[in-house]
Amino acid sequence: MVTVSLYYWAGAKAAAGIDVERFDAETVAAALDQARRRRSDPRFERVLSVSSLLIDGLIAQDADLDVTLTKPVRVEILPPFAGGSGGLRRSEPDSR
Repeated sequence: MVTVSLYYWAGAKAAAGIDVERFDAETVAAALDQARRRRSDPRFERVLSVSSLLIDGLIAQDADLDVTLTKPVRVEILPPFAGGSGGLRRSEPDSR
């Protein structure tokens, strides 16, 4: 097992109630499961389900979460905090 440091940002920080926590785990998924079990607030699970994850600064894909870790990692949990859902729809051309 290695240390997985979870860094929470914006809404993830609010839902977690802290900005960082550390777990000894074999995978990032296992560390996230430990974090989920630590909380009873359903907001935390909702935020995790929509968050992007960076593992040591690289965007994580689902498969990356189950890779057996050989060294400590830093995981950034970034919820959607800029708002919006994609491209703008306009009925008229932009007049700017």
